[in-house]
Amino acid sequence: MALPEAFIAKYQDLLGNESGPFFAALEGPVDKGFRLNPLKANQKPLSLSLEQPISWSPNGYFGQVAGKSIDHTTGLVYSQEPSAQFVAEVLAAQPGEKVLDLAAAPGGKSTQLAGQMKGQGLLWTNEIFFSRAKILSENIERFGVQNAIVSSADSKDLAQLLPDFFDRVLLDSPCSGEGMFRKDPEAITYWSEGYPRECAERSEEILANAVAMVKPGGVLVYSTCTFAPEEDEQTIAWLLATYPEFELLEIDKVAGSGIQDGRPEWADGRSDLTKTARLWPQDLAGEGHFVAKLRRKDDEEETRPAIKGQKADRFSSEESALLQDFLKQTVPGLVVDSSRLLRFGDRVFLMPVDCPAFGRIKILRAGLCLGSFKKKRFEPDHALALAIQPDQAAQTFAIDDSSDWQAYIHGEALNTKADLQKGFVLMTAGGNGVGWAKFVNGQLKNFYPKGLRH
Repeated sequence: MALPEAFIAKYQDLLGNESGPFFAALEGPVDKGFRLNPLKANQKPLSLSLEQPISWSPNGYFGQVAGKSIDHTTGLVYSQEPSAQFVAEVLAAQPGEKVLDLAAAPGGKSTQLAGQMKGQGLLWTNEIFFSRAKILSENIERFGVQNAIVSSADSKDLAQLLPDFFDRVLLDSPCSGEGMFRKDPEAITYWSEGYPRECAERSEEILANAVAMVKPGGVLVYSTCTFAPEEDEQTIAWLLATYPEFELLEIDKVAGSGIQDGRPEWADGRSDLTKTARLWPQDLAGEGHFVAKLRRKDDEEETRPAIKGQKADRFSSEESALLQDFLKQTVPGLVVDSSRLLRFGDRVFLMPVDCPAFGRIKILRAGLCLGSFKKKRFEPDHALALAIQPDQAAQTFAIDDSSDWQAYIHGEALNTKADLQKGFVLMTAGGNGVGWAKFVNGQLKNFYPKGLRH
């Protein structure tokens, strides 16, 4: 890996005697990691070892995930670089809160936050670029998240729609990517001496919108995957000077983990910048990250704007009957509040509790997609199979045979002598839902989505 000369000179100057181990680490092997999904019924992977836990991530482990494995396909595991798992742990979302992940694709941190929230509250996860937002939405679905809004919007538009709204906001800011040079050498080709400053200015623009959405008493976490002081300590120093209503909070750096304090001397020298965290590849098994945690001070006197709620849709009596019959016959264990039902075309979503109005924001996912109206029937969505617990379904079929597994994910029907009733059956693998089939005359007709078959 050939590092730019200007990059080498910069970090020789900044790190001094520490630069040798730093550059040596950038030439070393990449550490792989994954997280278990606490939203799933069965927490035991079929093909992954849990012998090497990541000290700063309660559900994190060192190891490499196979993309077509049962563990991955059912959403039991999420492949995520070890250092990146620290960021959402710092935000520490709580069940019942309103949480925003502002630049969320591909979804590693959003799915981690969803696990923390245990299906309770509102998780709004956003990505400005629509193509990347689609990947984010797919990962939210695979993880079985029921309480997430997925949008593709500019942060400025979200700030206008949702001022002072969120208990916690995460901005994993687009950055120069220096911390990923070892993992993704292509990132080196984008780097130039002035690039970190350009990225810092862009982060300041996004932060101006992020801070507007944090409610008084709320928490903001800012993170990057770069070593650059311009994007790290200097950006936080700018934020504190520009928005005095925010204060830095101490980050638990997990004793023995190798996580280091931020460097005040690389910014304006203010001592509280040591409360920020730096993850260096020479100090721990992971790539480079920077994390800062801030709190917006309480302000009792200001009157907060009222945020409108998203109105539920009405259905015709025929549609209501079809939906209610489907829920009773297919997922009797799922409690559905009709005041939270929203329709996008023929698809029906169960919105999160206290869901705000969407305005003109482009929405890709509005909570849990239950299914779609077809002619004289209602068919379950793939998202529903991944989100419910198997015991919530009226009928399940465990795919225990490897040949049946290959046939199912290839889209083939399965013949069975199982004692099943005519209707939809939740297919499970490794104890977790993986998709739907319809049982008719001894055969399970395959409803696994065509776009996912392999």
